[in-house]
Amino acid sequence: MNDAIGDLHHILEDAGTVLLTGPMDPDGDSIGACLALARAAETFSSAAIHVAGELNYRYDWIPDAERVLTDDQLGDRYDVVVVMDGDRGRLTPKVTDLFASASKTALVDHHQSSSAEGYDVVLLDATSPSTCEMVHRVLEAWNIPLEPATATHLYTGIIFDTGGFKHENTRSATHRLAAKLLDHGVAPAPVHAKVLHERTTAGLRLLGEVLGSATFYGDGTVVMGIMTREAIQRLGIQSGDAEGIVDALLNTAGVEVAVLAKETADAVKLSFRSKTRVNVAAIAHDFAGGGGHVRAAGARYLGRIEDVVTVLPPLLVDAV
Repeated sequence: MNDAIGDLHHILEDAGTVLLTGPMDPDGDSIGACLALARAAETFSSAAIHVAGELNYRYDWIPDAERVLTDDQLGDRYDVVVVMDGDRGRLTPKVTDLFASASKTALVDHHQSSSAEGYDVVLLDATSPSTCEMVHRVLEAWNIPLEPATATHLYTGIIFDTGGFKHENTRSATHRLAAKLLDHGVAPAPVHAKVLHERTTAGLRLLGEVLGSATFYGDGTVVMGIMTREAIQRLGIQSGDAEGIVDALLNTAGVEVAVLAKETADAVKLSFRSKTRVNVAAIAHDFAGGGGHVRAAGARYLGRIEDVVTVLPPLLVDAV
């Protein structure tokens, strides 16, 4: 990985234009990783560095939020495109085209389902709890000191992907890094509140509806929650309102696997979680070409939500 860290430095230093991007619907880890690497790269590169994505209310407070650009604000071409916290198969159509036309491409990611193929530089570590922890290692290798803003970027990603240090990917090294980030200016309480806990009024009503109508299978070992298009439109749901719902489903006594199915115009977005023994990344891949982590994964099913409700629960029960 050390050679790849050096190679990443080289292509960023030589570039005239750089795009850092997470996947479609970026979460706290991808946003934090992109913004932290952007700040770091600007200490040694004269390139124009853009960050792609759309921030919802959970992240509009984060330092450097104003530099996150929507697809229609991006340039027509970039010398280097770096995909962070997600494989290039999850990019928006516009960013997919920018990736294809770039002179150099790189991957910085920790998802076990991601492939190293198709990149010039690859930093891929499926053992890392978060991409932000990987970025911290990059900053250390480049001898770039932590600033309060960068520390907040990294802390945001770490608490998102560890569920506020509750998921089993949390390690002693994770806590040591968190302590270091606090020493460099992070205010933990407001970050936790915004990223993990705060909801809009509509989001709170949605949470109540999903939990109240959840269906249990396999003697209560599997639970499924449904977000219909009707409910999304009726309640006025916005991006970010669904975050944390699948975790609330999982935190039910006796449940081993939880899934949240969100109906959209052209697909069903699926979020999977498991507690101790089921590899939901494998299930997400086999069912709808998705992926992620052993205990947390996602997929887009190109079909009807009625088919998901019929077909998916028996597969989950068999896996338990």
